[in-house]
Amino acid sequence: MRKNFGVKPWFYPSPVLIIGSYDSLGNANAMNAAWGGLYASNMVVLCLSKGHKTTKNIKEKRAFTISFADEEHVEACDYVGLVSGNDEMDKIKKAGFTTLKSEFVDAPIFMELPMVLECKLIKVTSEGNIIGEIININADEKVINNDGLIDVNKLKPITYDLVHNNYLVLGEKVGEAFKSGNELK
Repeated sequence: MRKNFGVKPWFYPSPVLIIGSYDSLGNANAMNAAWGGLYASNMVVLCLSKGHKTTKNIKEKRAFTISFADEEHVEACDYVGLVSGNDEMDKIKKAGFTTLKSEFVDAPIFMELPMVLECKLIKVTSEGNIIGEIININADEKVINNDGLIDVNKLKPITYDLVHNNYLVLGEKVGEAFKSGNELK
């Protein structure tokens, strides 16, 4: 037996993305966004409304960062989604984030979040979606494995459960991409 729910914005997993940007005065801002993802192999898409300070900042600076919220910083990452940069000038400080200017784009890196995509704005679609090109991926050594790549178990990214409004941590390996299905060939 199955149950129909109609149209809902339920999409699993939904990464918790912390979008970083600078305003015209060079002040850093962060916002929590769950509606975003890959657009192409070197591009991302963000679904942000026009009223967000972040949206305005991205259009002005033509750059942004996307950090992946992690288990260790759930409270800070949730906070930057609860409070608008339009209303709270000390948002970054209250969240406990420290920033470093990206070497590649005019946007902040939040040092507490161990993985970040540094992006330049390509376009804003007619629907208002932000399309960006990934210029660089930066990661703290603490989440890099012996193979020199990012280890998801060290990163401990969280996802947003849109059905129950919970944050969940990713974890257990259950198979290998492009291998597990070979048994059925």
